[in-house]
Amino acid sequence: MDAPAPTIILVEPQLGENIGTAARAMLNCGVTDLRLVRPRDVWPNGRAYAAASGADRVLDAARLFPSTEAAVADLERVYATTARHRDTIQNIMTPRAAAGDMRAYAAKGGRVGVLFGPERTGLLNPDLTLADVLITVPLNPEFSSLNLAQAVLVVCYEWNQTSCQAPPHVLHEGQTRQATKAELLNLFEHLEGALDEAGFFTTEDMRPHMTRNLRNAIQRMMMTEQEVRTWHGVIAALTGRRKSTPRSP
Repeated sequence: MDAPAPTIILVEPQLGENIGTAARAMLNCGVTDLRLVRPRDVWPNGRAYAAASGADRVLDAARLFPSTEAAVADLERVYATTARHRDTIQNIMTPRAAAGDMRAYAAKGGRVGVLFGPERTGLLNPDLTLADVLITVPLNPEFSSLNLAQAVLVVCYEWNQTSCQAPPHVLHEGQTRQATKAELLNLFEHLEGALDEAGFFTTEDMRPHMTRNLRNAIQRMMMTEQEVRTWHGVIAALTGRRKSTPRSP
């Protein structure tokens, strides 16, 4: 069974819109457990729902807590996001390393959560002392400011990637398909025949090297069947124009 996603805890969020966009970021990554510690604006909040762009189920299930201690009481491992270096001795991880750590812990049945601080100040020391691990996003050291939803998205995205099965590269072929080697070979022969007629291969010794370069270049294009047919049409049009339209003197 897949490990349960981490709980996201927003400590004293100031704007309903930020709660909504954070919920949207969560649901994009399959994270749904949201806890709110003393939100400034009234809850439920219409602006949060408007900003969530359909992530209503996260907001509907969001729970309110009077303190950070109460919000993390049932959790066994807590991570806290911060951009500032403190004078305390604590484990600090990147979001990617923390996500792997979370999944390993959750896979064993542990309950994990991530703390995010208020938009203006971030988490304060009393909240940070509740965390087992601090998460710091490695950004431009001269400007490392993220808004609340961005910070939530970075952490939730890295969590999602720990189990993502999507291939790193896909060729979207639309309504066609990948060209077969036979179709590519036919295109090679058509192109090389047209180049022979045009006198492109000036020396027979160089012909094998030049045709090999042409074939390698076409192979790298990862042509579809539709693209092969298009190139046949291009070659036919060019050779037809060359034969029917004499050059001006």
